[in-house]
Amino acid sequence: MAYDEGFAQRVRDVLAGEDGITEKAMFGGLAFLADGRMALAVSGRDLLMVRADDETEERRLRREGVAQTVMRGRPMTGWLDVEHTLTDDDGALAELVRGAVAHARTLPPKV
Repeated sequence: MAYDEGFAQRVRDVLAGEDGITEKAMFGGLAFLADGRMALAVSGRDLLMVRADDETEERRLRREGVAQTVMRGRPMTGWLDVEHTLTDDDGALAELVRGAVAHARTLPPKV
């Protein structure tokens, strides 16, 4: 299933003017990288995958429509799947996107 290009454009709009952002096709979706580290992805499963620190992950997992990302049957710590219904509001989308990028930038450089 292909990702929603309109939704990807909304993410691009939030990231406009941010330095060090690149895009890469991954996992049947479109990933957004901050300084080479994956921060979030528009998924072909109609989800927004976002990186989150432990505290944010715990807090957001309490919300309906948010679940831990699972790939190949394995839970991915530090990653959340957010249903599109929670991103209809531009402010909510911006908070998720900016939070994911900010967290990705705190991670050690890729080797």
